Amino acid sequence: MSACPNTADTLTAAATAEPLPVLGRDVTVPLVTGGEVTYAALDYAASAPALQRVWDDVAAYAPYYGSVHRGAGYLSQLSTDLFENSRRTVAEFLGCRPDDQVVFTRSTTDSLNLLAAVAPADCQVFVFETEHHASLLPWRDAQVTYLNAPRSPAEAVSTLERALDVRAGRGPALVCVTGASNVTGELWPVRELAAAAHARGARIVLDAAQLAPHHAVDIAGLDVDWVAFSGHKLYAPFGSGVLAGRADWLRDGEPYLAGGGASRRVARRADGGVDVDWHTTAARHEAGSPNVIGAYAIASACTALTEAGFDALAAREQRLVRRVREGLAEVPEVRVLSLFGDDAPRVGVLSFVVEGWNSSHFAAALSAEYGIGVRDGLFCAHPLLRTLLGSGPQEPGECGAPEAGPGERSLNAIRVSFGAGTPDEHVERFVRAVQELVSDGARWNYRTEDGRCVPDRETTAVA
Repeated sequence: MSACPNTADTLTAAATAEPLPVLGRDVTVPLVTGGEVTYAALDYAASAPALQRVWDDVAAYAPYYGSVHRGAGYLSQLSTDLFENSRRTVAEFLGCRPDDQVVFTRSTTDSLNLLAAVAPADCQVFVFETEHHASLLPWRDAQVTYLNAPRSPAEAVSTLERALDVRAGRGPALVCVTGASNVTGELWPVRELAAAAHARGARIVLDAAQLAPHHAVDIAGLDVDWVAFSGHKLYAPFGSGVLAGRADWLRDGEPYLAGGGASRRVARRADGGVDVDWHTTAARHEAGSPNVIGAYAIASACTALTEAGFDALAAREQRLVRRVREGLAEVPEVRVLSLFGDDAPRVGVLSFVVEGWNSSHFAAALSAEYGIGVRDGLFCAHPLLRTLLGSGPQEPGECGAPEAGPGERSLNAIRVSFGAGTPDEHVERFVRAVQELVSDGARWNYRTEDGRCVPDRETTAVA
């Protein structure tokens, strides 16, 4: 999987491409030092801003909102068609095979928990310790093998091959792997891992939460069995996700939720119980009234990204990645975190630590003094951060962010992330802010409140 298209046409397009319009691009925020500035949203890896196109599409549909699969009226029929057409749009976006199913869920986490629920009872799961908790934790009822963090794509493949060879012939197996790390942004060798898994009789699910917003994802081309991703990272709000892929486990497993919509027929038995005939389609796992607006938002985002062209979007993003890396390289106190090395292909996600700074303090200063929103903490990938930072366990705060005050040694990291809606100015402001904070220090006093560093409103600026 290439990190960046290298054709002359694509590079030219990247040089002249404009960011896609997103909501919030004109929002201003106050600075503790006085005045206001346009907010620089550089936390796309947590939740990307909604594309203006998505918002407009949803707003145009909203007056026609109706129940899905549950009404004979015009608005109900229109909403049902919209929901099912959204499913087809997502299937096309992902390059699904003819027999694949597309199930709408709440998120990537929900999708992987659904897959865990329908996996065969004797399934053995293989997952690298470098995964997001959404991939690490759903497999409570399975036999799980956690694989050590690889230091190169080739080592990732060989590590998986050895682990699968050990369990050969012991029943069904499933490999769960990310497409792009939510910590380092590094691209994983998905196609090679899929080949290794299939050669040994295992299946593979791709966590595409961080990959799908940045690169085209082709289920058939990558030869993965399932793909999971979240709408809120794909420029689509409203709490929807997708699990797409092979139908057999989904068709044969117990319904993820029991209720209306998942069943075709329910009848009372003579003994007082009920007999249920469950759907064998995606509806089997979509009980209850579906989130039609969330599904439509995902489909709208899929269409918008496809029409914009992933090659041009990825090439422009790589230009921003290079600018951030070059800017951070000019600051000796900054260390960018990486598993596969500085030259590893990556999406617009970078994590780093700053010598002499607590990461929460640094992130707070970026926000309060420069109007820049980033993430600090352990990013719901605790084992990976422990490997990269070389630190032991500690008392967690919000999603693992350690409770530490300004000036203490950083045992967590700062993450900057961006994508199709990021203006060049936001990246330039971020680079300048990092350089100024390291060279000159914060201009305001900060204190710890509920485990986070915040501006101390009872003091004035640093003298």
